[in-house]
Amino acid sequence: MILNVTDIMEILPHRYPMLLVDRIIELEPMKYAVGIKNATFNEQFFQGHFPGQPVMPGVLLAEAMAQVGGVALLYPEENRGLVPFFTGIDKLRFRHPVRPGDTVVMRADIEKIKGRMGKVKAQSHVGDILCAEGEYLFALMPQEDKKRK
Repeated sequence: MILNVTDIMEILPHRYPMLLVDRIIELEPMKYAVGIKNATFNEQFFQGHFPGQPVMPGVLLAEAMAQVGGVALLYPEENRGLVPFFTGIDKLRFRHPVRPGDTVVMRADIEKIKGRMGKVKAQSHVGDILCAEGEYLFALMPQEDKKRK
């Protein structure tokens, strides 16, 4: 199953500039997803992180991997409208920088779910090079009432 960015926006609540997944190239809902982020020099973060040697901030790479997991979790109709919130991140390691022009391939496997809580294990690669990996703990929460302040 392949999803383009429009399909992804129907599943995830994220929007530009925080939507960090361009395409889902494999998906087995509630099991795993594989997504792509095309890191282009036009991304705002490359302008200041770091000038002369641009790299994608690790926190954004970690978020992108989590969003791929979010697609796998939120794809089933019964989970649409829920928001996946981090409850923890374990064993997150950055192995290699992501630079402008890189195509980052991220895989997120749902390891465990109990009720609306669970754990996702994710990795990102550029080609054969492992860039980051980690385990994400999450809670699927209903969206807050938009009228509430």
